[in-house]
Amino acid sequence: MSGADNQQERLRLEGWVSGFIDGEGCFSVAINRCSVMALGWQVRPELVVTQGARSRESLELLQSFFGCGAIYRNRRHDDHREDLLRWCVRRRADLEHRVVPAMRAVPLRTAKARDFALFCDVLDRMRDGRHLSLDGMAEIARIAQAMNRKKPSAFLSFLRDCTPAMSALRT
Repeated sequence: MSGADNQQERLRLEGWVSGFIDGEGCFSVAINRCSVMALGWQVRPELVVTQGARSRESLELLQSFFGCGAIYRNRRHDDHREDLLRWCVRRRADLEHRVVPAMRAVPLRTAKARDFALFCDVLDRMRDGRHLSLDGMAEIARIAQAMNRKKPSAFLSFLRDCTPAMSALRT
């Protein structure tokens, strides 16, 4: 195969990856209690793509394309005939240096592009160390709360309920 053919194949693959993540992926940021962290909370950005077990090859292709992430099996106990598989990227360096540049090179085309922009904002704030202070973590929680299904932040609720000095966080 010539270099031009390889480049064309790479471009097709990049387009497929972007489209597949646009349709099936989820960029999210969780803030969970974690007793070993100095603030007792941990910020966990992640990219997840979920598929039925019969589509494992598509998740393996994503894993190979990005060179990172892990595939997990979620056993189902309902009336579906196959387990679910999840390809997850949680390592911040992989998200920053592998996922984000690839997704910026071939942008998302659906409403998920907004979630991706917010996700990148969180990664930028984490790179600046904002997740290491209560104020910074509250900023990140407000951004995360605006992503996806706009689920209320347990961290922000905790701050409002337990910290009178943080009453400015009331929304």
